[in-house]
Amino acid sequence: MSAAHSQGLQITAVNSGRPWPLGASLSGEHRVNFSVVAPEATRIELLLFEHGDASEAAATVDLDHDHRSGDHWHVEVSGPGIGLGTCYGYRVFGPLQAGGHGFNPSKLLLDPCARALAGWSSYNRALAVGAIPNTANALKGVVTERDRFDFASAPRPRHSWQRTVIYELHVGGFTQGPGSPVAASRQGTLLGLIDTIPYLKELGITTIELLPVMAFDPQDAPAGRHNHWGYSPLSWMAPHPDYLIGDDPLQARTQVRELVRAAHQAGLEVLLDVVYNHTTEGSQAGPTLSWRGFADRLYYQQNSRGDYLDVSGCGNTIAANRPLVRRLILESLRCWAVELGIDGFRFDLGVALSRGEDLAPLDDPPLFEAMEADPELADLKLISEPWDCGGLYRLADFPARRVAPWNGRWRDDVRRFWKGDDKSCWALGQRIAGSPDLFHATTTRSGSCITFLTAHDGFTLADLVSYNQKHNLANGEDNRDGDNHNNSWNHGIEGPSSDHAISSLRNRQLRNLLATLLLSPGVPMLLMGDEVRRSQGGNNNSWCQNNPLGWMHWQPDPGDLDLHTFVQRLLILRQQLAPLLNPDHPCPHWHGVELDQPDWAAWSHCLAWSLNGPQRQPLLWCGMNAFHRAMHFDLPPSPSGWLRVIDTGLPPGEDLPAEPSPWEPPGTPLESRSLMLLVAPGVLAP
Repeated sequence: MSAAHSQGLQITAVNSGRPWPLGASLSGEHRVNFSVVAPEATRIELLLFEHGDASEAAATVDLDHDHRSGDHWHVEVSGPGIGLGTCYGYRVFGPLQAGGHGFNPSKLLLDPCARALAGWSSYNRALAVGAIPNTANALKGVVTERDRFDFASAPRPRHSWQRTVIYELHVGGFTQGPGSPVAASRQGTLLGLIDTIPYLKELGITTIELLPVMAFDPQDAPAGRHNHWGYSPLSWMAPHPDYLIGDDPLQARTQVRELVRAAHQAGLEVLLDVVYNHTTEGSQAGPTLSWRGFADRLYYQQNSRGDYLDVSGCGNTIAANRPLVRRLILESLRCWAVELGIDGFRFDLGVALSRGEDLAPLDDPPLFEAMEADPELADLKLISEPWDCGGLYRLADFPARRVAPWNGRWRDDVRRFWKGDDKSCWALGQRIAGSPDLFHATTTRSGSCITFLTAHDGFTLADLVSYNQKHNLANGEDNRDGDNHNNSWNHGIEGPSSDHAISSLRNRQLRNLLATLLLSPGVPMLLMGDEVRRSQGGNNNSWCQNNPLGWMHWQPDPGDLDLHTFVQRLLILRQQLAPLLNPDHPCPHWHGVELDQPDWAAWSHCLAWSLNGPQRQPLLWCGMNAFHRAMHFDLPPSPSGWLRVIDTGLPPGEDLPAEPSPWEPPGTPLESRSLMLLVAPGVLAP
């Protein structure tokens, strides 16, 4: 029975049901158990629909005290037409909270545990506010299977942190654009992403990280715009309908599994960017779609007056410290990891999940404790932003042992050095050494720390070297949105330039930045399209740009292809050097333009470092010159000589050749704003 049209629905029996599992689950032929959490509700109605766009329910079941176990309301319904594909929703009755928000029985509610959605084409966010019934324009849940992913035929790749290279991409944006390798009918979809796997494999990454693919609300945006990135969750269980092919919700989970299976068979891990810190319901004046209508006081952090507390910047903050909320988030993680095969998660504003009552920071947040103790989640990669919009920033002391934090300090300090800022040389040295000033002796944490130059939120790499200021007018917010502190530099003129000197310097800086990323300890992350100089025209917050501005650059010119080749070779080099680029290896030996004489002064723009083997013989040497003039660097003696692997002062193709060339002089000149890497023979053996 398809959720798009399930004629003949008829209830023949209603039983009390059971409180677990949450959501809608098959309990026999033509029999489904429904369970939701609503601690302060006084009455609940379960509505069953013939199809997702039905304006009226085909049947309504009243739940009374016989259908309640503590905070859980449950019922088992059976009859012809009931089973896989049945569409359903709830009306929940109860008292209003202080401030006049909370229960609103005029609204049809989406089950927070629904694993698929229906009614997408008729959904209207605006009608979820106020007292007018919205049944005809509300989302419905869909009864689905809960089968486990077939790991036997497509096991997890399980790349070690040391070997991992992450590529962050947007499913809709990466599969679209002129020249895309994805067939027109599959562009913008999860299945279309399968067609890009050969490109990703050829590039050399190990892991793809997808911007939100849990169902989000495109209508959660200013008038005339729509939410493209997806940081406005409608559901923590259901795949986003716009990323699917066809209109049968029962195919949603199948298509996610097909993508994960294809990625696993190609040796690629799949991570999801997940948003548990807030929902699309916004502030207390926002729409009643799901969580708010079931348990407003439970899910959202509020003060005694009922005002929402907000450290997400989106109007509300999820109370992840509470047991029932924690269980729902864990259920979501298991849904995606165990049932759909996902290999890990990146938590948006993840440190917000470590806050307790009144938003107090917790050193032992119960959600992360439960996550790390769950055997079903034990083999996943867990990543988090260590900050939230309330000013909490816990990088070195992120309150979860297995979570790898994004190192925003690494991004900022590396940008500042290559930009030529004063007081940046010492900071760069700390980042190259694995950030010992931040992590101290916690080598496990620093080894799994995520290092990155760019991410979806901010300038692309090409724009980082082409713009001094953000250019976000296309977003319709008078250029107020987006970060104002980008540590970017346009190198002489704002935006595109035909000046050869400017374009040549920009291209050299791209290589300097990328080489620094992939020669540093930690887990490197690349942003989609940075390898082919993808630009957003200086827009550093393209969250509402579902157009070429937010799409992949699939028609590279010769200069773009030169950088692509550089990145490919750099990623091969990264894997060859991976054993050396970890916190367990001895700290780099520091030099300046003279051996053993690092210059940490505020005005210094030059740094060199070497790594030595067990007998103190040098294995590699790297020189970095961010000064505006060429500088001569002394080299440590290597008994077997040196091989020049990288020299960004050379023309494209020669800057990182397929085969390194011998390098004999006792010293070397480094072009202004360039990087050179020398290695001893034998170090790069596969």
